[in-house]
Amino acid sequence: MDNMDSSAGAGGGNAREQVSTPAILLMVVGGISVLAALWGVVQALTGANQAAMEQMLNNPQLPEGAKSILAATSKGGIFSSIFQLGLGGVTLFGGLKMKNLESYGLAMAASIIAIIPCFGSCCCIGIPIGIWSLIILNKPEVKAAFPRS
Repeated sequence: MDNMDSSAGAGGGNAREQVSTPAILLMVVGGISVLAALWGVVQALTGANQAAMEQMLNNPQLPEGAKSILAATSKGGIFSSIFQLGLGGVTLFGGLKMKNLESYGLAMAASIIAIIPCFGSCCCIGIPIGIWSLIILNKPEVKAAFPRS
């Protein structure tokens, strides 16, 4: 048995067992964010949402403040999708590194990104998963299982 698997904590499980479920869930959150971002890029490049956006902006019942917010978001559509794609990729990759006990810093970054609302399509699901991951990553026996760099 190697050093990573022998780090048993007072909670009854070793570090690899403790990180397994939250790491897999981080990968799921990251994967869904990546897919949603790719869909957003495709829609922005094909102009699929342009007609619906113009219809909403021409709605006389919509307050002017809401129209300005909608107009600003529609202009940054592809950029926000690319940004979401990057953050989703970091979350997915960080979850993979967490599961393999390979990069503590990247696992922490992925957990923090999952907590920040509106950075992915899974903000409601990502918050508790990110918090759970941070709690697990901050356990001394889990920290010790990651290689020192």
